[in-house]
Amino acid sequence: MEKFRAIPAGYMTVGELAKKMGVTVRTLQYYDRENLLKPSASSEGGRRLYTDKDMIELHQILSLKSLGFSLEDIRGRLISLDTPDEVANALAAQAADIERQIRVLSETLADIRALREEVLQMQTVDFKRYAAIITNLRMKNGQYHLIKYLDDKILEHCRSAFDKDSAAEIIKTYSRLSRQAAEYRASGVKPDSEKGMKFAEEFWDMIEKFTGGDASMLPKLIEVESLAEAEQAKGGGAPDSQNQVAANLFIGSALEAYFKSRGIDPFGMNPDKGEKK
Repeated sequence: MEKFRAIPAGYMTVGELAKKMGVTVRTLQYYDRENLLKPSASSEGGRRLYTDKDMIELHQILSLKSLGFSLEDIRGRLISLDTPDEVANALAAQAADIERQIRVLSETLADIRALREEVLQMQTVDFKRYAAIITNLRMKNGQYHLIKYLDDKILEHCRSAFDKDSAAEIIKTYSRLSRQAAEYRASGVKPDSEKGMKFAEEFWDMIEKFTGGDASMLPKLIEVESLAEAEQAKGGGAPDSQNQVAANLFIGSALEAYFKSRGIDPFGMNPDKGEKK
């Protein structure tokens, strides 16, 4: 580090740099101690002196810090600024980091807005359901809005029976089968056809995995689906909700045909006596 009797042209003091970049002198002193941003020179009186290049490096540091990176992460991400290509690469890296953060913030904002709508519709303070909704939003479960209709028994079952991976697998299967059901209905596939029966068998297998074979959950799940359809109808019939309604119509008909052909009573009731088997 060079030493100067006076402050030469092209250099600025720590106070001047701090003022230009909107940080405190103490912050720059800390970055110096941490070997994150060392001054390019100093005066004989011990004043730290910085250059315009130092200011650009500080801009890198502050940008990365604003994105939530730790000082250790920042130290590993700083790029040399000795050639035009290196400067351009540094800016490109910053732009990519900012774009990633924008995506994260946009998703977080969407989740907050979605949770707010659910809270207003629930009209009650229920942190257990709030937490479940947040979890499902983070898992990209498009059916998160059903949670407000679930009773405590089903909510507790979901908590105890599924971890993140198994829940994600159920959600993935449900989403895939729902899309398939909407496509089948749109293309005129008969619910009692071979395709319909194969579909119903897979859908019913998924339901049994979800409930753990507890047939007492089925009436509530059917009620939840009905409430969700009514909610979607009130929402003006957006394309996604229209597709879900079409999917539900096919699913219901396919399951009915499947149960009839296999002699399955989904509620575990004897149809002649009205009693559980």
